[in-house]
Amino acid sequence: MILITGGAGYIGSAFGRLCSHAKRDFVVLDDLCEGHRHNVPEGQLVIGNVGDSALVERICRSHGVTSVVHFAASCYVGVSVQKPLDYYDNNVARGVGLLRGVLNAGVRKLVFSSSCATYGQPNVELIDESASQQPINPYGKTKLVFEMLLRDLAAARSLNALALRYFNAAGADPSGTFGEEHVPETHVIPRALTAALDESQPFTLFGDDYPTIDGTCVRDYVHIDDLATAHLSALQLLEGGVEGFDAFNLGTGEGNSVRDLLSCIETVTGRAVPTVVMPRRLGDPPRLVANPARAQQKLGWRAVRSDLATIVEDAWRFAQSHQAVRGSAP
Repeated sequence: MILITGGAGYIGSAFGRLCSHAKRDFVVLDDLCEGHRHNVPEGQLVIGNVGDSALVERICRSHGVTSVVHFAASCYVGVSVQKPLDYYDNNVARGVGLLRGVLNAGVRKLVFSSSCATYGQPNVELIDESASQQPINPYGKTKLVFEMLLRDLAAARSLNALALRYFNAAGADPSGTFGEEHVPETHVIPRALTAALDESQPFTLFGDDYPTIDGTCVRDYVHIDDLATAHLSALQLLEGGVEGFDAFNLGTGEGNSVRDLLSCIETVTGRAVPTVVMPRRLGDPPRLVANPARAQQKLGWRAVRSDLATIVEDAWRFAQSHQAVRGSAP
C-alpha cells in the first residue's frame, strides 16, 4: 500500500491515476488547500494535515502502508519570495511531522517530489545531478532542506529515499478531464491558454530582457504523465532493495523559451495570445534545462509525452473543457 501525500493535487493525482492503471493500492492524504476532491477515487482520500504525525502514523498502520510518495508542498516561486515563513512551515516543518509519523509506523521507503529550483541558476547548458545546489528563492531552499533531511535519515539508516528533481511540470491528462486548477493560476501554460480563450485576460510575460536567445526565460517542460511514470519507477527501485539516498533530474534535455511556448500555443489553438510585458519576477533564473541521462540509466525512465506540442494539446483540451464546466455553473 502506498501513501500519496498531496495526491489530490496536480502532479500527485497524475501519479494516483497511474497507480490505478497499474493496479497498485494507495491512499491519499491531502488537506484540499490546493488539491481537489474529484482528483481522488471515492474512498481513497483522507482529509488532513501531512504534518500531523499521529494522523500519519494511524493511516500507515490502519492501511498497511509500506511506502510513501510525498508530493504535498507549496510550489510558487514568486509567493515564496513574498511569504517565506509560510513556505518553510508547509514544506519543511510539516515535512518533519510527516516523517515522524512515517517512521513511527515502521515505514522505511519514501519518494520525494523535489525540484530543479534547488540548483538556483548554474551556469551550464544542461544541469546534471553533480551541479552545485545554490537555490535563489525560498521555494528552492525549502526543497533542498528537506532533501538534506532525507539524506541524513538515510545516513542514520532510518529511511531509504529517492528525490526526483523535476523541471517544469506541464500538460494535462489526455482525456481532458484532469489538469491544472490553481487559484490563482500562476503557471505559464494555463495562463497563456486563458488568454487564448479570453482576450480580455491577456497573458503577462514577466521579463523580456534575460540573457537568452529571445530575452525570455528558457525552461524544460515535462508532461505530468511522464513525471508520474518516473515516481513509479523510483518506487519500484526502492522496493527492489536500493538503500540510502539518491536524487535524479527529470527533464527532456530540451529548452524552450516563453516566446517559443506562446508560438506553439498559437499554432495548436489557432488563436492569438494577447500579451503584456512586465518586469522580471523575483526569483526566476534565466535558464533551467535538465540533463536527464542519469534518470534514464538508473530508473530506466525517459520522457515520452513531453514534446511541447503534445503538452500544449493536452493542456488546451483541458482548458476548453474546464472553461465549459465553469461557464455552465450557476
